[in-house]
Amino acid sequence: MNPLFLAAVLVLPSLLHGQAAGRPDLVVTNGKIVTVDAGFSIAEALAIRGDRIVAVGTHAEIGRLAGPKTRTVNLAGKTVLPGLIDSHVHAGGASMYEFDHPVPEMETIADVLDYIAKRAALLEKGSWIRVQQVFITRLRERRFPTRAELDRVAPEHPVWFRTGPDAALNSLALERSGIDRDFELPEDSAARIERDPESGEPTGIIRSAGGLVKVESSDRVPTFEDRVARLRELIADYNRVGLTGISDRNASVSSIRVYEELRKRGELSCRVYLYAAVNARAPIGEIRRNLALLASKRLHDYDQLLWLRGAKIFLDGGMLTGSAYMLKPWGVSKSYGIEDPAYRGMRYVEPEKLYQIAKAALENELQITAHAVGDGAVETLVDAYARIAENDFPVRDKRPCVTHCNFMSEDAIEKMRKYGIVADLQPAWLHLDGSTL
Repeated sequence: MNPLFLAAVLVLPSLLHGQAAGRPDLVVTNGKIVTVDAGFSIAEALAIRGDRIVAVGTHAEIGRLAGPKTRTVNLAGKTVLPGLIDSHVHAGGASMYEFDHPVPEMETIADVLDYIAKRAALLEKGSWIRVQQVFITRLRERRFPTRAELDRVAPEHPVWFRTGPDAALNSLALERSGIDRDFELPEDSAARIERDPESGEPTGIIRSAGGLVKVESSDRVPTFEDRVARLRELIADYNRVGLTGISDRNASVSSIRVYEELRKRGELSCRVYLYAAVNARAPIGEIRRNLALLASKRLHDYDQLLWLRGAKIFLDGGMLTGSAYMLKPWGVSKSYGIEDPAYRGMRYVEPEKLYQIAKAALENELQITAHAVGDGAVETLVDAYARIAENDFPVRDKRPCVTHCNFMSEDAIEKMRKYGIVADLQPAWLHLDGSTL
């Protein structure tokens, strides 16, 4: 049977306990009401007044509560579940992904190249073609498109095939970005340029490419109203599949303003927990000031719909792109374009600075989380939290978090249990991408 989802604030007292005075606005009967109480009991009916579930119980018990103005819905045996919460979304970006034009499903390298060729035919020569969030682990060939392949379909357009933090570029994109055989990374760069081991020429694959690639958008520029409308539509899609709460991990200043506008208009139809994007590569003094500023904002005060809950930083690269920071080397890999047998992935923040960032966030009552995929990154982050717990103050009630943690050592898991460190997992990745790994 299709479940019926209720986008309400769920307060589920056992039977009639906690019922307030007054008649309910809505009574739902003849259903399977999944309470998720301590005994995971299933009730037959429930009563709602305003935005609260005021009672659950049997048909007879709940039916007696109805008044002359109460609306009654007979579920005919359907199931009612509490609203679902997605612990990790990027709704601000996702809502705008196809704003300029629809993006087709891409399952093979041929699909990718066909899409790029069609974009090249539409765009002026010299304008950038961007392909974003098409993960190589989900392509049939399980690899990046090569520099030569990208050159063949778009010789007169710079191409940026971006999959999370890493990217594959064609020759014109490398040239526009000033990256050639003689190019040396800035001393403070977090990037890595993959090179042919014999010629030293860039292969086109760049780890942590964002700061190096001089990409320019060829898409339409959305107005603020466009962004408000698109986010409202995406949240409505969330509601349709039963989501009543989301955690937006890595929310930008501009996307937070869009959420606030929806809240102000009364059009925010799910609870949103915001984790503000914080640049962990900035000087530590600047980071401390930014964290204190976040904690001082009115939005940090608890709100039933919109709450600036914490801060998010990036510690390593990605499992889907071959740049997660591992305890042992990845090994040479055709899929990930790895040539160096000693390569362990990318770690963007050193342990001491990570400890200082985490401590400052928790001192400001901000839940801190970091993108940490590889077991090396997870261990670095968990050790920082453990150091705070052992030397500064308890962290269990502050719920420091590890985002993704796709690879974990037994030692890290034990420390997470011991100190109450939260795991923000995406099990679908292991299902979809495990065969490549």
